[in-house]
Amino acid sequence: MTVEAMAEVLAMAAHRDDVEQTCGGTLLRMKALGYRTAILDMTQGEAGTRGSAAEREAEAKAAAAILGVSWREALDIPDGRVENSYENRLKIVEVLRRVRPRVVVLPYWTGRHPDHYTTATLGYEACFLAGLTKVDTGLPPHRPFKILYASLYADVRPSFVVDITAHIEDRHRALMAYASQYANQAQGSGLFVPEEEIRERTFATARHYGLLAGVRYAEPFVQKEVGLVDDIAMLGVASI
Repeated sequence: MTVEAMAEVLAMAAHRDDVEQTCGGTLLRMKALGYRTAILDMTQGEAGTRGSAAEREAEAKAAAAILGVSWREALDIPDGRVENSYENRLKIVEVLRRVRPRVVVLPYWTGRHPDHYTTATLGYEACFLAGLTKVDTGLPPHRPFKILYASLYADVRPSFVVDITAHIEDRHRALMAYASQYANQAQGSGLFVPEEEIRERTFATARHYGLLAGVRYAEPFVQKEVGLVDDIAMLGVASI
């Protein structure tokens, strides 16, 4: 049985708006390069301080349109209770075998929110499980070739950064599509960054990572394996 891939790049995250924060610019760049992109959110967002699951679903659709992704879904894993269970792994396996991505982007594996770092482990183990022939979901096995970790909020040196300079404005628009989360309001005012500061903060962070590679704006990623270079004369970023 042969199944055609729905997207070459699949970004997974715990909550609707996590992808927009950490790798939205990269999805825009990959789309511009001709790749199909997709997003899988683990939860519906029902436990968030701000907004309802229904509001965040509508906002996620608007953001997906801005990012130009070809597919986006949210699983029914309880918000605030993302657990690395076999049942949850199988939910992701089914998606991986439908979407059949070559590249999967996961959250970095440490962080403040348990849902985030648990999604990193859950996603990795699901990628492995998805390649096992005897795990029957009704679709052929598929194991992604590359797993990357979006490390924007991690205090680590990235393996590489992606130049998102041409896409920084659309990246910001996709994030601000989540009005329930980022518009000024009394609910959660002590926890959330004021709306008027979001642009400055997110652009400054992207500028920092851009400076590391000699571009204006960038997003950072970590890979666990050693990279392979075919032509050292074509390596980017000047040493001196």
